[in-house]
Amino acid sequence: MMQANELRKKQPGELQSLLLDLRREQFNLRMQRGAGQTVRPTRLQGVRREIARVKTVLHELKQGESA
Repeated sequence: MMQANELRKKQPGELQSLLLDLRREQFNLRMQRGAGQTVRPTRLQGVRREIARVKTVLHELKQGESA
């Protein structure tokens, strides 16, 4: 799990690829849960929060460019 200050050091392209990886992981975890396999709920919640962090940093970068 990365902190927001660590994410701010990355390039936008890296953040986009990280976001894509996290969304794939979230999808896979949801499918596993739906199939009845045991999934740690805290991992699903953690992935969701990491996605939010990455999206927040990307939005900050976008806002900084337009200002």
